[in-house]
Amino acid sequence: MFAYLVLFGSALIAATILPLQSEAVLVTLLTDGGYSTAALLMVATLGNVLGAVINWVLGRYLLGFQDRRWFPTSERQLKKAQRWYRSYGRWSLLGSWLPIVGDPLTVVAGTLHEPLASFLALVMIAKAGRYIVLAAVTFAWV
Repeated sequence: MFAYLVLFGSALIAATILPLQSEAVLVTLLTDGGYSTAALLMVATLGNVLGAVINWVLGRYLLGFQDRRWFPTSERQLKKAQRWYRSYGRWSLLGSWLPIVGDPLTVVAGTLHEPLASFLALVMIAKAGRYIVLAAVTFAWV
């Protein structure tokens, strides 16, 4: 049970703006062989999606603090990210699994009030797909 909690926590934190790699935890548990692959994939996906939802909420409600010095991005950077998101639309959330750009993408989706239902559907597909591919590659090498 502890291993699943560690995986969930690492996947959740990895989906926020904090740097952490849930892939290493997942691969370690997959290669250990003592855990259900389906359960590991589900736990990692749920943790990672929850982290993305946290980003969405931050984006949705933190814009009211945009004029503060501690706000993490300039107005120019924010406008640029919003223009990019508007250009590619909600389908860009399928890239939410990508390193570096995926997490900010989920924040921008919140700033533009992307509906939670479509956000969840697209992010779930992206995050689950990444973990499924990672598991397949891991088992191909082991």
